[in-house]
Amino acid sequence: MLNRLATLVPLALAVLLAGCAGQAPQQDFSAPKRVSLTQEPSQKDLAALSDGYRLPALADSILVRGFGLLGTPYRYGGNSEDTGFDCSGFIGYLFREEAGIKLPRSTREMISLDAPRVARNELAPGDLIFFNNRGRGQVSHVGVYIGNGRFLHSASRRGGGVRVDSLSDGYWNASYLQAKRALVMASNDRQAPAGRPMVLAAQHD
Repeated sequence: MLNRLATLVPLALAVLLAGCAGQAPQQDFSAPKRVSLTQEPSQKDLAALSDGYRLPALADSILVRGFGLLGTPYRYGGNSEDTGFDCSGFIGYLFREEAGIKLPRSTREMISLDAPRVARNELAPGDLIFFNNRGRGQVSHVGVYIGNGRFLHSASRRGGGVRVDSLSDGYWNASYLQAKRALVMASNDRQAPAGRPMVLAAQHD
């Protein structure tokens, strides 16, 4: 499955748009088209995506599924392909369907997960990344890191729903809050009963 991911990157990175519900810069966007998963990437393509980082199997599955959903419309409260997704609904769907992990529903709960916090210069594919509104207020958005300074998320209706953006973009750079590696926790407990999702609890102060 690793060899399917990198081919999606050139297509996904063509979607250089910015946006998030109630927080994105006011620009006009057109929704990106969904990406086909029929081509096979080369090892060189894969290395270019992740800077030599070898994707864990769970991260690979999550990102491949996520790229297949590019262009899925944004919907507040949505958490399925049929309804569309808001930001936390999209991330929860990917982790539940591809890794059997049931994440908390809201971004405020997700950021409180009892999972390792990751420095920005140590991000790896599959890490959860959290944002606020240009450094103001509490966490308000979440995406999943895909490598090469880019992330996958469900933006606002104006942003076209599920899409890829760059952490170096002015808005997202200013809004970056922190990152957590929820998949490390999952890899430490792979004995959950088949067909039942693992539940990652949030920390409480």
